[in-house]
Amino acid sequence: MLTDEFGREVSGVRVSLTDRCNFDCIYCHNEGLGDTRGPMDPQDDEMGTDDVVRFLEVAAEFDVDAVKFTGGEPMLRQDLEEIIERTPEGMEVSLTTNGTFLPGRAEDLVDAGLERVNVSQDALDPEDFAAVTKSGAYDKVLEGVDAALEAGLDPVKLNMVVFEHTAGYVPEMVDHVAENDGLQLQLIEYMPELTGKPEWNIDIQRVHDWLAEQADEIEHREMHDRKRYWIGGGDGTDGDRSDSNAGRGMVEIVDPVENPTFCANCHRVRVTHEGYLKGCLNRNDDLRPMGEMTKPEIREAFREVVANRVPYYGEYMVRNGDGEWELNDEYLDLPA
Repeated sequence: MLTDEFGREVSGVRVSLTDRCNFDCIYCHNEGLGDTRGPMDPQDDEMGTDDVVRFLEVAAEFDVDAVKFTGGEPMLRQDLEEIIERTPEGMEVSLTTNGTFLPGRAEDLVDAGLERVNVSQDALDPEDFAAVTKSGAYDKVLEGVDAALEAGLDPVKLNMVVFEHTAGYVPEMVDHVAENDGLQLQLIEYMPELTGKPEWNIDIQRVHDWLAEQADEIEHREMHDRKRYWIGGGDGTDGDRSDSNAGRGMVEIVDPVENPTFCANCHRVRVTHEGYLKGCLNRNDDLRPMGEMTKPEIREAFREVVANRVPYYGEYMVRNGDGEWELNDEYLDLPA
């Protein structure tokens, strides 16, 4: 397993299969690349099926044991089932999707080897949902969640980006996952530096504080320094959760912004749909092409991107005298 300069082993990869999407979410940062989404038809710049599989085979050589497929909307790829089926044995496969294509395909995805799924759902009201996603597919997303559960993908994590437009929906969403077995909620901190709308940002600590007041149990995950809040019902013990979680909602906050501990525990690198490796979601100055996607080229690029990983908030990015984030000269190649 490759280890970067800061002692972080790279045990997972996140692979974008396309930047195409049938939604137009107002907060989308497209895997840190900005809003570059194109037409709905397959594009020549997307990695082919064999390219994706070849990359995963190399990643497995370096003992990577988990892959998450994402996009855009990865289920626009009609070869998704084949890619999952050809993923190296022993590598956990998960998927992030908006859920609209899960009806009719969830069972085939599970048969191919899909083990976990995250479904983006930012509101429980169709009009509110449409305002955020610019899509009228609310009912189809609910169908997709049900299809995932019926196919055996339990739990299904609902991804909700928390910012000015959605913060008021959090209590209702927490109740929703508490009342529906098999659902969990993942609240994702809005990243204004990637989306260009800093005025939409909220103080994520307020959400932590509110959840702490509601929770009857709080877990702390070392990975990324995350907290999990169990809300509603249960006896507040650390016993067998399979028996005690009926009527309880599990809520987890993903809050990397200005959280150096989050980055200090990051064990994942990313791959863009065009076949570029990147060591961090929040950086685009470290993109490493994998050439013609031969295995020697992939190995070289993989080693290089891991070797060039840097911390983020607090080290790689530091506050200047005006309180703005800027690159730390320590990590720049400055002329002699």
